[in-house]
Amino acid sequence: MGVVMIKMIISGGQTGADQAALDVAIKFGIPHGGWIAKGRKNENGRLTDRYQLKEMPAGSRVSHAEQNLLGSDGTLIISHGKLTGGSDFVRKMAMHHERPWLHIDLSRTIAFKAARKLRLWIRSHKIEVLNIAGPRASKDPAIYRDTVEILETAFYIDFIDIKMPHQVSVPHNTRVAMKKVNLPRTVDQALTRLMSDLSLRDKIKIAKLKEEEAVSLYFSLGEYIRNAFGLWSGNRELMESCRTLSGMNELQEDDASAFIVKEFLKRLHETYRLRVVK
Repeated sequence: MGVVMIKMIISGGQTGADQAALDVAIKFGIPHGGWIAKGRKNENGRLTDRYQLKEMPAGSRVSHAEQNLLGSDGTLIISHGKLTGGSDFVRKMAMHHERPWLHIDLSRTIAFKAARKLRLWIRSHKIEVLNIAGPRASKDPAIYRDTVEILETAFYIDFIDIKMPHQVSVPHNTRVAMKKVNLPRTVDQALTRLMSDLSLRDKIKIAKLKEEEAVSLYFSLGEYIRNAFGLWSGNRELMESCRTLSGMNELQEDDASAFIVKEFLKRLHETYRLRVVK
C-alpha cells in the first residue's frame, strides 16, 4: 500500500473528534487549520489560539462545517454508531457537493482496520488536505481518544513505510538471488539490520512511543520483517533463532516477527529512550 501523504489537516475546532484531529496534526508536525464559528466558540468556551483556525465572517451564508468540507480534498467522519446532528450534516453536505467522504463507524470496525481503510481511501482519492469531523465530547466521551488512535495508527504505519525499504517492490527473481547472501540468520542480525535502516532521530522517536502507540508497529514493522527477512519464504535459521530465544518451540512466522519487533523495541528503549529529540 502506498504511503499516505497528507499535507494538511483541518477541522472545525469543536471538542471531541475535531480537536483530536488537530492535536494529532500538531504532534506529527502536519500543518493544520480550518474554519470555526465567529468568536472561536465551542462547547467549552473560546478555542485557544494554539489551534490555527480562522473565524467565519459575520453574516456568512455558509457554515464553518460546510466551508471546511469545501476547502478540503476529502472529509473523514468518525463516530460510534449512526451519524447524528452536526456529523450527519457534514455527510449530507459532502453528498450535496459531491465531495469525497468516508464514514468510519467504530462500533463496527476496530481501530487498526479503520486506519488501514483510511489509508486506502486517502490514497485512492489522492487526498492531501484532509477534513475531519465527528461528534463533540459531550455527545461521545470516547470519540477524542479513539480518533487519536485511528489517526496515529495510520500515520505510524506510514512512518515505518517511509523509513523502511520495500522488499515487496523488488522483482521475485532478484529476491531469490539475493536471499542466501542478504537475509539475517539470527535475531541479533535482524535487530542490527533494523537499527541500520533507521536514522538516529527516527530511532529516538520510536523509543519514545507509548505502549499503546507502539501496537501499530507489530502490524506494519512485522509485515516488513516477514517479507524482507524471508520468514514467509523459508528462512529456517532465523525462525530457529526466534524459537530458541523466545523459548517457544511452536513459534510460527507471525509470532516470530512479533518477537523480533518486541526485541527491537526493547533495544531501542535501552539505548535511546533517555535521549532528547532536537
